[in-house]
Amino acid sequence: MVRFFPAVLLLAVTAFAEDLDKQVKRLVDAYALVEQNAADPVSSEQAFYQGAIPGMLRRLDPHSVFFDPPQFEQLKRLETSTQKGFGSVVSVLPGRVIVLQTFPGTPSAKSGMSPGDEILSVNNYRLDRLDMEQLVGLLQQSKQQPAHLVIRRPGNLRLLEFTLTPEEMQSPSVERAFLVKSGIGYLRVSSFDEKTGAQIKEAIESLGGRKLKGLVLDLRNNPGGMLTAAVETVSLFLEPGRPILTVRGRAVPQKEEKVPADAQPYDFPLATLINGKSASASEIVAGALQDHDRAFIVGEPSFGKGLVQSVFPLADSTGLALTTALYYTPSGRSIQKPFDPSQFELGATAAHPNVKSEFRTDKGRLVRGGGGIMPDEVVYPPNVSRFKAAMEGSGAFPSFATGYAQKHEVTERFEITPSLLDDFHGYLAEHGIQPSLAEWSSDLDFIRNRLKTEIFNQTLGVAKGDEVEAQRDPQIQRALELISGRMNTASVER
Repeated sequence: MVRFFPAVLLLAVTAFAEDLDKQVKRLVDAYALVEQNAADPVSSEQAFYQGAIPGMLRRLDPHSVFFDPPQFEQLKRLETSTQKGFGSVVSVLPGRVIVLQTFPGTPSAKSGMSPGDEILSVNNYRLDRLDMEQLVGLLQQSKQQPAHLVIRRPGNLRLLEFTLTPEEMQSPSVERAFLVKSGIGYLRVSSFDEKTGAQIKEAIESLGGRKLKGLVLDLRNNPGGMLTAAVETVSLFLEPGRPILTVRGRAVPQKEEKVPADAQPYDFPLATLINGKSASASEIVAGALQDHDRAFIVGEPSFGKGLVQSVFPLADSTGLALTTALYYTPSGRSIQKPFDPSQFELGATAAHPNVKSEFRTDKGRLVRGGGGIMPDEVVYPPNVSRFKAAMEGSGAFPSFATGYAQKHEVTERFEITPSLLDDFHGYLAEHGIQPSLAEWSSDLDFIRNRLKTEIFNQTLGVAKGDEVEAQRDPQIQRALELISGRMNTASVER
């Protein structure tokens, strides 16, 4: 039988080549007919770059794309570009943008902008005429070139004008690190970049290192990033040799990533927060920690993006980003959410990443497959009442905080007093917001927290404001309950 195998293989290759020749000929014949007989002239670049090739890729999955020469050049520039900005933190409201903080030495601080300033226009675009999507787009675009701003400063009748030139910003992926409760740390990680693993370790050490009683690792709204950063992050919490993920693809050799042999992981209780915008590397981290029963996963189901994208340069300065493999967690779950087979007929592997839907962790706990990471504890954000929506939409909290901060000195011991609540109630009435007694009473804890958060944002900085906000975050609070329960169990066992 062995001596006949080469002949069989040759026949298969020949048949494939003949079929491919027929398909290519059909495409060329169709293009020739169009080029000769269409009512309007047809560009070959338009027919193939915008038609035939993208049309083929659209049947694979939504992430495989073709880049024409300008697009491929832009992609290469993005890969080597650095993030630019003005060095300010702003609160974006419908038609309004209010400055919360400016960082020392940045364009915003050098210009004289200060917390409480309201940006009225950017490069002659009035912000009050833009919806939220347009507003966010304009702010992002303005970071790429000098921006002319018109500012209204509270207590100042004359409008101020600033021209800011963006500068390269060093934005660490670990955005926040603080003790959310006695002995329990909190880290918010916004992305997975080259230095993320080292930054997480440095942040943990700054909070107490191995003396910590627990840690909340917040990966909500984290779209992912570098695989190596995800591996480094998981290795901070798992024993050496433990599998982290497996890469499988039709034309890609199967590869398994494991915790390095020299890893020295932390062993304190851990909870990880995810939501619908946690994707890719975030899901790799959450999935590995969940499968090894290392962390409580709390929040909402994750996005479900577990694709390996490979970029191939093509002729004439074009390129192709192609899905070549899928990521699987240690228990065998595919992270990729299944595609609709009716839309992506050619992507059979990606459309059906798992045959089964039930998997087991190291300790035998049942976890669900089918795409994305399902939390151990599903906790949704609180519902927004009509009264809350009115306060947030009007910008009442940051606007009131601005006036308060101009007249009072604020320290970390600051608390919301009954008289301050009365002042805020009057402020709302002056601006056409008049809640019923029931509405005011039911949302009183929320109002206290939001006022304190915004006053801290504009006086002590947004990092301090985030510490206050964490006290009313139901997902963080549930994570703390689970960690405390684990700590109490460990104490009893000892």
